[in-house]
Amino acid sequence: MINTRFSVAIHILSLIASEANRVATSDIIAGSVNTNPVVIRRIGSLLKKAQLIQGGPGVAGYSLVKQPEEITLLDIYKAVTDEKELFAIHEKPNPNCDVGKSIQTALDISLTRAQLAMEQELAKQTLQDIIEHLTD
Repeated sequence: MINTRFSVAIHILSLIASEANRVATSDIIAGSVNTNPVVIRRIGSLLKKAQLIQGGPGVAGYSLVKQPEEITLLDIYKAVTDEKELFAIHEKPNPNCDVGKSIQTALDISLTRAQLAMEQELAKQTLQDIIEHLTD
């Protein structure tokens, strides 16, 4: 299930890219996101592990490793999402029910297709696309 880490990660990366001439510290980013710097550092750690940013503890601020047009939204999604599946299917439906015994298989087919479609769309969009919309 997608949580706010994805949108916060896009916010972080957009701010770093937009403020390339200014040091983007976790405190500055937290002010823009309106959250605690600890949240920024946690997400920053995930983005660093995915090799999208560099910097962090002991370094004055973050910077992008790649150009914004080289970072897809799918790259960001994969960096901050733990689950391999977007949709969670409820566990242990009643196997004695006609619907219950087959619902997981039926949902798996449809939801896997939906997740693949979402990932394909995210792969088409870049951080640069988001940054361009910031100035609209």
